[in-house]
Amino acid sequence: MKSILFLAFALSVSLGFANAGDHWPQFRGPNGGGHSASSKLPLTWSENQNVKWKTPIHGKAWSSPVIWGSQVWLTTATEDGHALSVLCVDRDSGKVLRDTKLFDVERPQFCHKFNSYASPTPVVEAGRLYVTFGSPGTACIDTKTGKVLWERRDFICNHYRAAGSSPILHGNLLIMNFDGSDHQFVAALDKKTGKTVWQTNRSIDFKDLGADGKPEAEGDFRKAFSTPHVAMIAGRPTLISQGAKAIYAYEPATGKNLWRVEERTSHSASSRPVAGNGLVFIASGWSNGQLLAIQPGKEGEVIDANSQDDPKGKLKLAWRMKKGVPRKPSLTLVNDLLFMIDDGGIASCVEAKTGQEIWKERASGNYSAAPLYSAGRLYIFSEEGKATVLSASRQFNKLAENTLDDGFMASPAVSGKSLFLRTRSNLYRIEE
Repeated sequence: MKSILFLAFALSVSLGFANAGDHWPQFRGPNGGGHSASSKLPLTWSENQNVKWKTPIHGKAWSSPVIWGSQVWLTTATEDGHALSVLCVDRDSGKVLRDTKLFDVERPQFCHKFNSYASPTPVVEAGRLYVTFGSPGTACIDTKTGKVLWERRDFICNHYRAAGSSPILHGNLLIMNFDGSDHQFVAALDKKTGKTVWQTNRSIDFKDLGADGKPEAEGDFRKAFSTPHVAMIAGRPTLISQGAKAIYAYEPATGKNLWRVEERTSHSASSRPVAGNGLVFIASGWSNGQLLAIQPGKEGEVIDANSQDDPKGKLKLAWRMKKGVPRKPSLTLVNDLLFMIDDGGIASCVEAKTGQEIWKERASGNYSAAPLYSAGRLYIFSEEGKATVLSASRQFNKLAENTLDDGFMASPAVSGKSLFLRTRSNLYRIEE
């Protein structure tokens, strides 16, 4: 059975890379790690150079574009959160093909000014687009006709500062994190019908006392924005899902909790996990956030990320790092090197297996978008609109700096030899 699961998983990954030239199906691309198979992405661009087209996008939204064939899909919302929409843009011309309001929201939840009402990135496959705005609504759309095939508006979750976690697909399941101030759970829906296949509540007691001895009543201590990730670990698909106070491993088919690493000193985790070299890498979030390299364990194991005791089981921390760790931008693993850009513009490279720092350099600006790796290059995108291209190697080497108006909150997408970049107000196709 395990061999069949492994072959199916490996086939799905290989097909994702084979189609990577045309498709960018989810947040951070085919493998969810920010890798593009393209070898011909542009090195330099500006408002007047290498812009194939530029299309204004209405509303305020930090979701990233996703691409399937000739269609580029993205979500948006009015700044007040009353109208939630989805757009389809023609990849070749930049023409808006569809602009559909999916949900009217009579009483929107609070949204922090730094966030938006359309921050979760959709996920797309042949014939279907899956869109969520968190608790306000989730829908499946026929990509040929634009028809809504099913929708869900019954998930109860106070997102506190608005939603941020993006959905992922695994087999016939659409998997989503819900980590709000009132409820924290993971849900898997049948992607064909939208019906709930399983729902697993988080297992941490969020009424624990904080460092000051007072109850952690504020929503930030329960809130998380992280996108889940499925990786092959010890011969089985494993769902890595990060909540507000712990990193969980679940069985993706059933939602069964396999193991967890508790991290109670930080909160509001926002980045997507990455896995490789036998480890799972997590940026734990705000306040006292740290980078954790987790050695996966066996079923039922639980450890405290801040304990000095050496665990007796297989679940361990291979290493940890506290300086220069991003709170929002996701990590990028390239072979045996782990690259990151923190929110304040410190770029660094560490050895994935040991955590040894290789280099650390300042890149000006502030950062929320996840980096992109392609053909030996690392692309990072600042909130001020600067895109810096670095050599993804053991030597720090800045290859180019490029600027677009209005700044980046969304992460990049790739199709063929083109970058698709969403700024606060426009969608660009960048191509040499």
